[in-house]
Amino acid sequence: MQASETTVDPSEVAKFEAMAAEWWDPNGKFKPLHMLNPCRLDYITTQIAAEYNRDLGGERPFDGLRILDIGCGGGLLCEPMARLGATVIGVDAAERNIPVAQAHAAQSGLTIDYRFGTAEALAEAGEQFDVVLNMEVVEHVADPQAYTTACQQLLKPGGLMICSTINRNAKSFAMAIVGAEYVMRWLPKGTHEWSKFITPDELYGLIENAGLTPVDRKGFVFNPITWQWKLSDRDLSVNYVTASVKPQQT
Repeated sequence: MQASETTVDPSEVAKFEAMAAEWWDPNGKFKPLHMLNPCRLDYITTQIAAEYNRDLGGERPFDGLRILDIGCGGGLLCEPMARLGATVIGVDAAERNIPVAQAHAAQSGLTIDYRFGTAEALAEAGEQFDVVLNMEVVEHVADPQAYTTACQQLLKPGGLMICSTINRNAKSFAMAIVGAEYVMRWLPKGTHEWSKFITPDELYGLIENAGLTPVDRKGFVFNPITWQWKLSDRDLSVNYVTASVKPQQT
């Protein structure tokens, strides 16, 4: 793939454009993400702290780190990273998401660099980051391998990528599509395409082929009794997350 090309799928972008105004409504169309966010943040902050030897008990533990959130949406991950002291860039291919994110950051008193664009365009421009957050995006792109390779190019040597997605099996179809879109109506019908879901082994293959080294993976598991998400070392059957690092230059 040429650097100037893009893996953006216009039909996928249109889905999220239509929901842009609801990003910060915890009971709106992004309710599942609001519910998942504490669990996502727990994993993300723990991995970053371990990779960069940071004390999460400090006031601004991520000071000096440049973090990119690809597919940033309304800023649900960007804002916590900024509060932890990081320099945060949020990029989204859905243009309508950007003013929503900018307005909320301003209301929150946070400085975040939000941009309408793509991972490929940033890589072509030579941008480099300590951390790339690649959360629930890879199942929406037209070419997962080219997209993952662009993410690798955006990392500094020794940098960390956190990537989450949805497994592809009968259980994920029942829960992520039938349950979330048709039964609970948490998401509009058609938000996800089961055929685009990616198994953990497939994702590890994408990561390794892109030149990154996988170092961890865990499941995000929803408990319908407590109505909460938790991390699991074993259950990657539906939602899951990975951490990988870019080798240091020799």
